[in-house]
Amino acid sequence: MSFFSFKKTIPRPRLLLREAARSKKPGAFYEGCHVLWRVIFGCTMRIKAMGLEHLPEVGGYIIAVSHVSHLDPIVVSSLLARRINWVSRIEFYQQVFMRAILRAGGAFPVDRDGAARPTLREGLRRLASGEIVGIFPEGELMSGQKSVLRGAKIKQGACWLAARSGNPLVPVVVLGTDRLATISPWLPAKRGRLWVAVGKPISAVGYTSGREGRNQFEAVMSAEYLRLFRELRETYDLPESIVP
Repeated sequence: MSFFSFKKTIPRPRLLLREAARSKKPGAFYEGCHVLWRVIFGCTMRIKAMGLEHLPEVGGYIIAVSHVSHLDPIVVSSLLARRINWVSRIEFYQQVFMRAILRAGGAFPVDRDGAARPTLREGLRRLASGEIVGIFPEGELMSGQKSVLRGAKIKQGACWLAARSGNPLVPVVVLGTDRLATISPWLPAKRGRLWVAVGKPISAVGYTSGREGRNQFEAVMSAEYLRLFRELRETYDLPESIVP
């Protein structure tokens, strides 16, 4: 084994969540990354964003983003002035270095194959303190007919958070990030193209409690994703194939 190699191990979810709960709100590290990515995107990308005026200026809320690339949280974070606490898959915590970056950036883990309640409780804690929680309702990268933008179902963690916390949920659609895997879009000639649509905040208050209420709220969310996708396509003349 090479001297410079690192053993990949996934710490126990509860240990990671305890570390996340003890950490401070995203601070100087997050702010530095925020400025850096704004500069990078400003030099290389043409980002068309609509609906940013819908984002609450104060108070906690959930920002729920469609997911086609691991760059989606970076794009969304660069557009918002306020800091986002992203829910991140536990697999990304394998390396000590990556774990430190995620913790410094205010992220907290979710174990998709384990108990979700500890992660949801941490999300409630952060929402109660007036922070923004970022989540991907699809659970992972989705393409084809599995994408919520083509009518696929979403996971209900975001619905549970919105219902239990009483905080609004803001649906967001990001397009084009899946095409950033080559060098060309990153050249300083603004060849990269990204499109972002932000919906109006949706409240889960008033929906019946339990599974029935979550199903109803999920239907509302899914319809909003389809509407935002249609609006982006119509506004910027995008093909349906813009979603991989």
